[in-house]
Order: sequence, then C-alpha cells, then structure tokens
Amino acid sequence: MKIAVIGGTGLIGSQVVKILNASGHEAVPHSPPTGLDLLSGKGLPEALTGVAVVVNLTNSPTFDEASPAFFQATMDNLLTAAVAAGVGHAVILSIVGADQLPDLVYYRAKVLQEDILKAGPVPYSIVRATQFFEFIDSVLTWTADENTVRLPATRVQPIAAADVAKAVADVSVGAPLRGTRDIAGPEVFTLDELGRITLAARGDHRTVITDDSAGMFAAASGDALIAGGDALIARTAYREWLAR
Repeated sequence: MKIAVIGGTGLIGSQVVKILNASGHEAVPHSPPTGLDLLSGKGLPEALTGVAVVVNLTNSPTFDEASPAFFQATMDNLLTAAVAAGVGHAVILSIVGADQLPDLVYYRAKVLQEDILKAGPVPYSIVRATQFFEFIDSVLTWTADENTVRLPATRVQPIAAADVAKAVADVSVGAPLRGTRDIAGPEVFTLDELGRITLAARGDHRTVITDDSAGMFAAASGDALIAGGDALIARTAYREWLAR
C-alpha cells in the first residue's frame, strides 16, 4: 500500500515511515525539505499521486492565535487534493482532551482540525495522544529560572513518541475509523511530580515549586488531559524511558 506521510521527517512522522516501510508498505515522507508546502498546497498533487492513505502529521509553527488559520488552510488544501487524487483514507494526530480546554487557543485549533476532517469527503481516522515524553524537558523551561521550576499539579498521562508512532501506523493501514482512537501512557502523574522525577534523572538540582497558575497546562483541571477507559494504553513507562 502506498502511503503519503506529510510531516514525515519529524519526531512522529519519521518513525511512522520507518514502521510502515518495515511492514512492507510504501510510505513516502513529505515536508518542506522534500518540496511540499501544505500551507500553500505546493507539491500536494504530486505527493498524493497513486496514494491510498494520507497521514497528516504537520503542526502549526506557533501555539498562538495564528494556529486556527494554519489548520484551516492546511486541512482545506489536503482534503481538496486528496479528493482529486482519489485517496481513500486520511489520518491525523490530535491531542487527548483537546475539546476539554477551550481557553487554550492551540487546543481549539486542534479541535477545528478534527472537525474539518470529520465534515470532509474523505473517510478518516483521528488518533488522539496524550503529551509526549520527549516534550517534558521543554515544558520544564516555560516557567523556570536558575534555581526553580514552577509547575501546576495538573494530572497528565504522558506517552513515548515511539508508542504514538506505532499507533498511528497501525491505524493508517486499517479501515478508516470514521471516529477517534485515544492513546496514552501507562502512568498518571501530576505535572509537578513529573518535573521532580525528570530533574532528578537529569542530575538537575533545581527545586520544583507547585504553582497552579504556572504555564500552559495550568488551564487544565481534573482529568481533562487523562485518557478515558476506552483508550489504548501503551507499555513504555516514563522512568524506563528516562533510563534509556
């Protein structure tokens, strides 16, 4: 099966391409370096020629008020080109709890992306993942100084990018879900606890201060970022991943 992976050179996309090709499929990565610009549509017709499935893993370059316009334009371009090319299945990656955090513009933008796909003419699948292990270090920098890291006690259920890639690859080669599959890591932490675990593993002696107003995830309350009971639970534990 020929599969176009847009955003196929990034953290998730490069692993999806590798998994699919190792399984005997023809997965082709597309991104600006390969000549595809999803925002303008340049290169899309060529990228989708002869393709059975398109996987869209591109992300907005910013998390601010510009992100909804990015997803509107890129999804419109993608679906128009997919229909013209006769693509039978479109897959996107979204976020667990995106619809639970309307105060976060980026999460609203991801819900917009989902809604455009759902209302479109191409059979679809949506994979929603919790926060990636690989992004925790970046989260720690948002509200940090030389001596402290301030983090809210928001409940999170992080997942390894490799497990996300495997789930996306599996969905891509199956029948369109015409719905959503949630995936999450095997453990739930509070974000401040996760920060302490991470800093200790890194040999970083800064103090984590619990501050329920600190950073983007302060907007999430309760179990907004926790996967529901029907989610696919990955195997990789956070401390195991850190130890690698």
